[in-house]
Amino acid sequence: MSRVLMVAAPRSGSGKTTVTLALLSAFRRRGLSVRALKTGPDYIDPAFHQEASGVPCANLDSWAMQGAALQARLARAAEGVDLVIVESSMGLFDGLALPDGRRGAASDIAAFLDIPVLLVLDASGQGQSVGAVAQGLAQWDDKVTVAGVILNNIASDRHEKLCRAALKQTLCGVFRRDRSILLPERHLGLVQARERGDLEAFFRTLALKAEAELDLDAVFALSRPIDASEGKKASLLPPPGQRIALADDAAFSFLYAHLAEEWREAGAEIRPFSPLNDEEPDEGADCCWLPGGYPELHGGRLAAARNFRDGMRRFAATRPVHGECGGFMVLGGGLEDSAGMRHEMLGLLSHETSFARRRMVLGYRQAQLLRPSVLGAEGMMLRGHEFHYARVTDPGSDAAFARLQDGEGNDLGVAGAQRNRVSGSFFHVLSRWE
Repeated sequence: MSRVLMVAAPRSGSGKTTVTLALLSAFRRRGLSVRALKTGPDYIDPAFHQEASGVPCANLDSWAMQGAALQARLARAAEGVDLVIVESSMGLFDGLALPDGRRGAASDIAAFLDIPVLLVLDASGQGQSVGAVAQGLAQWDDKVTVAGVILNNIASDRHEKLCRAALKQTLCGVFRRDRSILLPERHLGLVQARERGDLEAFFRTLALKAEAELDLDAVFALSRPIDASEGKKASLLPPPGQRIALADDAAFSFLYAHLAEEWREAGAEIRPFSPLNDEEPDEGADCCWLPGGYPELHGGRLAAARNFRDGMRRFAATRPVHGECGGFMVLGGGLEDSAGMRHEMLGLLSHETSFARRRMVLGYRQAQLLRPSVLGAEGMMLRGHEFHYARVTDPGSDAAFARLQDGEGNDLGVAGAQRNRVSGSFFHVLSRWE
């Protein structure tokens, strides 16, 4: 029988991802089969989790996914593994200003699925105050079980002694400060896992650190058993086609693992291709999906990819194409990079986007489709999010794709674009909402 545990913290930047990767790597070295899940909308951390565990990392989100879907996702993750580690996004109780259970907070997931929580406390710049923080989190919500603590960024023996003395919760070890294991970041989050050639050595370093500094037996004992049959099947989004041509490289990598998994389970076939390597979508596919990523870092190569451009135009003449965020940018007429240089894009839609004149947009979104598309019928409601720095500088002349609301139901107007079989927007879909 599999077991499950959540790694959480009071805030972002506390070391949750590093600790999660260390635990995955250490338990895997012990011969256990492990899998990770991530709460909230996130593509980048799950890619590291996949590399550390050897299996895809799916997402759990209490705002975008309904109860049966959450149970199904956990049950699927538990199939065939000894331990599932769920990494929290943001702080444990951070979410929308909505009633508990539907806020998109990690605490919603921990309470609903009865997952014990292992707190990661960044002790830098404090001593006994970590005890007050741990106690406050442990007592904040009696539906959330804070089962243990890991102290991170401990600077010395004296620092450790002060922090230990203040804790009332089970201490599962301390991570000594080590600048060599910091994960590099860029806009939108960490530098992508696929861009690092040192991951095997990095994970070995983390595993050895966990073995030396953490009580892995105590961590495992905090987890609770979970039966893989606890959840029933629940589809979040039907596949957009039977054979899906999927752009997949460093410029197009933000496809949720739970969508790919469900599409394959529904009998769909995913056929990846690389625009950066000037590849075109498979002619045998019946739809094409351009996910988000970092096209703004590769504008010149994409503009010069003639086979990709010509192949996409031939494909779109007879079959549907959809682009999310970065994919939406590439479907437009042009993309301006951070230096202000414009690169010609596919021109399948008429808008222009810029990363030079950037503005961060971040938040949950509910989208109502304004016309039929590869995502569903007119009027269908979808839930997901936006997270981007690029902006539309010229909306073009195409019809709008969807009407958006934020996570609290406030109207944001229409967004995206649609022309014939081609559609796209900055909106990332997590699930269909019924």
